[in-house]
Amino acid sequence: MKNFVYHWLYPPLMALLMLGIVWYVADPETYRYMPGDTSVRLFTIPVVITLCYIVHFLFRFVTRYFTNKKIKTSVEYAIVLFVTIVTVALGSLFLTFFINQQNFSWTDMIRTCGLITPIIFLSYLFRRNIRMKAEYNRQTLQLEKTKSNQLETELKYLRAQYHPHFLFNALNTIYFQIDNQNENAKNTVELLSELLRYQLYDIEEKVDISKEINFTKSYIQFQQLRMTERLVMHASFDDALDKQKIYPLIYQPFLENAFKYVGGEYLINLERKLCDGKIVFILENSLPVQSTSTKKPTAGIGIENIKRRLSLLYPDRHRLSMKQEEKSFIVELIINPNYDEN
Repeated sequence: MKNFVYHWLYPPLMALLMLGIVWYVADPETYRYMPGDTSVRLFTIPVVITLCYIVHFLFRFVTRYFTNKKIKTSVEYAIVLFVTIVTVALGSLFLTFFINQQNFSWTDMIRTCGLITPIIFLSYLFRRNIRMKAEYNRQTLQLEKTKSNQLETELKYLRAQYHPHFLFNALNTIYFQIDNQNENAKNTVELLSELLRYQLYDIEEKVDISKEINFTKSYIQFQQLRMTERLVMHASFDDALDKQKIYPLIYQPFLENAFKYVGGEYLINLERKLCDGKIVFILENSLPVQSTSTKKPTAGIGIENIKRRLSLLYPDRHRLSMKQEEKSFIVELIINPNYDEN
């Protein structure tokens, strides 16, 4: 209802106000442009109302444009004032010259512009203030929501901190309860602690790729402890990969899939290298012959999650391809870690 009144009743009210000023505030005896002929006035009223509707919706577009473009207020006012003067002048010229050509007077037209322009400009300021207030309220509400989300996130983080400490304490207890002669079990617990520590503590926004490679090596070592001795693992890491910054755990879902779905020849080939400043990751694992048509390595939640992460972290700076052949599944991921390159 409020928008209806503002958008559809406000323009005709403004038109009547301006006509009232022109007809009754100005000296009717010397103001020739609008004689007291009723038919002329009846013609003038819908014309002015139509012009007010045009100006009203034009200002609606202009306020949105200037709000989004963040133009200086002085420049905005100058542009609006110029457009207002031109619009009023053209409207006055039309009404003065074409309605009553015999009594046309430039003085009357200039007087009309002087009376009407401030009203229309004040109308724009009124609309602008409403728009700015609405934008301010929206930003204030958004800020309050952001603060609320931050507090909720902080609370969740504080709650989550307890769980890693509990897990490490539990692993530490298990470690010391293992017989000293059982070195394999102790090494397994120690290796698991290193993997968890990297995922929980040692991750910044970005890490040196050397840290990521060390994590990959530890993860492969841990997986090999539980895999059959038939597994053949070939891993190659380019020495040129050292200080490049990369988001952590980007490759982890692919490695997990490889160990999960490996079969047949039980072969996994992993290669990570640097080519033309880009980090190339190639992973191939053999598949069980009887399961190549039933298992779907690409259908996991982890893979969909990493696709989304890549699109957010490396937009237009990565290329991911996954293909399933008759006996193997191949993943190739190329990442450009530099922001200044395409």
